[in-house]
Amino acid sequence: MFRILLIPLLAVCLWSQETHPATGRRIAPVMGFGGADWLVRPERVEEEEPDKALDAIGIAAGSTVGDVGAGVGYFTWRLAERVGPKGKVYANDIQPRMIEALKRNLAARDITNVEAILSTPDDPRLPARSLDLILMVDVYHEFARPEVMLRKMRAALKPDGRLVLLEYRKEDPNVPIRHEHKMSVPEVKAEIEPEGFRLEKVIGTLPRQHILIFRPSVQ
Repeated sequence: MFRILLIPLLAVCLWSQETHPATGRRIAPVMGFGGADWLVRPERVEEEEPDKALDAIGIAAGSTVGDVGAGVGYFTWRLAERVGPKGKVYANDIQPRMIEALKRNLAARDITNVEAILSTPDDPRLPARSLDLILMVDVYHEFARPEVMLRKMRAALKPDGRLVLLEYRKEDPNVPIRHEHKMSVPEVKAEIEPEGFRLEKVIGTLPRQHILIFRPSVQ
């Protein structure tokens, strides 16, 4: 059980000591490329049920999607297949080696409707007012500058777009993930809504994660 807890944190993280001003939450360390194998571990299918998650979210064919913090593309290729040839996925990460591995993994699957983006900790580098959906899977809690990132992601969404987070449930002590890599629903709501979003829905059907769906609030 605890092997999946420790492996991605052993000498592969970019540590941060910052806390979020709204909740006091300690911002988690970013997983370095040394933990990339953990992202594609075979047991992840059972632990996270990625296809069930995307079914619950609803990914429309022809839509434009952002996979923020895409890593090596574990969700990217699934998104690319769902949006189809008339859709597009922008997949970004702040680490060049993650982007390189993502490109290799997409090429191995002959996927051509993805644009890989090397982003920065304060800019996802997504096109303005263009995205139907931005997805972050076990990523938001690692943002070094979450307020800035949220504002820029809001600017990238269409007026009726969605911002969707998957986060390990802090409310559940049986989820075998380090505390700083989990979030509660009240924490997520308290941090994201002030940046121009409203929580529309929380889906609790996954084994270990919340699915939290936000919409841009009217301004």
